[in-house]
Amino acid sequence: MAEWTEIVMHKLVVLYSKPADPDHFRDYYVTNHLPLVMNLPGLLGWRYSFDVAATNGEAPYFAVFEGDFADAAAMATARASPQGQRVATDVANYATGGAVVIHYPVQDGTD
Repeated sequence: MAEWTEIVMHKLVVLYSKPADPDHFRDYYVTNHLPLVMNLPGLLGWRYSFDVAATNGEAPYFAVFEGDFADAAAMATARASPQGQRVATDVANYATGGAVVIHYPVQDGTD
């Protein structure tokens, strides 16, 4: 039986719906948006994918981003920083389908 141990980080997830121009989204995201993301203070790690698939039927999202922070306070500080404000403002330049932003503490599980 798996047991849950301590909270090990705080995760920020951005789920992007299909944009009007997928090629523009991909190019702009990699060329312009990710360099802004990399400057977020306190960002421990990040990953993204344009290959979002559903296990059954069509995926409701086109792309996904995950960012790791030490805790909720570090994430909030990053989002409120000048760099975080630039990242948030930049989303309108490529995410014409909209974006859902969620965040949560991550529990470490062991077997």
